[in-house]
Amino acid sequence: MLKNKMTELLKIENPIIQAPMAGGITTSKLVAEVSNAGGLGMIGAGYMTPTQMQEQIKEIKQLTSKPFGVNLFVPNKFAYTENEIHSANELLQPIRNQLHINEENNLNIPTCDQVIETFNEQIKVVIDEKVPVCSFTFGIPSESVMVDLKQNNIFVMGTAATVEEAFIIEKSGMDMVVVQGSEAGGHRGNFISPSQDSLIGLMSLIPQVVDHVSIPVIAAGGIMDGRGLMASLCLGAMGVQMGTAFLTCIESGAHQIYKEAIMHAKEDQIVLTRAFSGKYARGIKNKFIEEMEKHEDLLPEFPVQNALTQPIRKASSSKQNPDYLSLWSGQSPRLAKNQSVKMLFKTILTEAKNINKKI
Repeated sequence: MLKNKMTELLKIENPIIQAPMAGGITTSKLVAEVSNAGGLGMIGAGYMTPTQMQEQIKEIKQLTSKPFGVNLFVPNKFAYTENEIHSANELLQPIRNQLHINEENNLNIPTCDQVIETFNEQIKVVIDEKVPVCSFTFGIPSESVMVDLKQNNIFVMGTAATVEEAFIIEKSGMDMVVVQGSEAGGHRGNFISPSQDSLIGLMSLIPQVVDHVSIPVIAAGGIMDGRGLMASLCLGAMGVQMGTAFLTCIESGAHQIYKEAIMHAKEDQIVLTRAFSGKYARGIKNKFIEEMEKHEDLLPEFPVQNALTQPIRKASSSKQNPDYLSLWSGQSPRLAKNQSVKMLFKTILTEAKNINKKI
């Protein structure tokens, strides 16, 4: 019923991709269970070292013989001044004191060269391990990276928040485009216009992208069930990428207090912030976001701010304190459930089948 060009190209049963959520959420168990259920499991490898990534890929291969993929962050040039670091540290210090964090934070700020080097090593791991699918966020990799992946028969996907970005992704030679509606949880995937100018609702974005590109379109943003899947397919998408729905699954590596926060959140508590990482992302409004709101324009860009807040997020997690955690979530938290991946798939497919009967 749900088979199409996308499922055929990715060699999967159902047009469902588990969003590649970086930061330890996409455990080997989660990725493998999604692939075993007929979807495409994805490793969110944005923050991983090449070695960590390779270890996880090998682990997943032990748990499934089905296709899965890796998602990487495309490196972008960034700069910062000592002044920016100083003012950000001044804002963060009271929180560090509260959480009893003593370490000096600016030691972990990466350089542009380090970020690019890590990315190139990650690409090498993807190729060496023959990972079938590689997706990208925050832009388009270089032509040489694209050539290397294609020569090794690796299926390549990009992330777009506007029609123009989707068009550029197709032009670059990518095989599919994930269109990210403004409802989506986590970091904004835009790479041309600023985040605030790229907040197009998914139901408006899908048909406009479909009319302007010929590669398969995957819908992402606020999709939690069979209704979201079928609505996306009706508008011309060939599949969906779901994050928050998988984040609260039993197999997810998200901290229990994070899962609870989503399942108790309301749709109007899900906001955009650049306080945690220096890049706009959508999540549950908490004490940290509230305290940083009026200072957001002063904060350094990604990945600098992300490095500065990393010890805060780590300490908050170990103290089971959701006040200073980045609780990324899409705009449909009321639909989140704590269930197994298998049960989530069963529910989605049953709902889709029932909707199909009514059409």
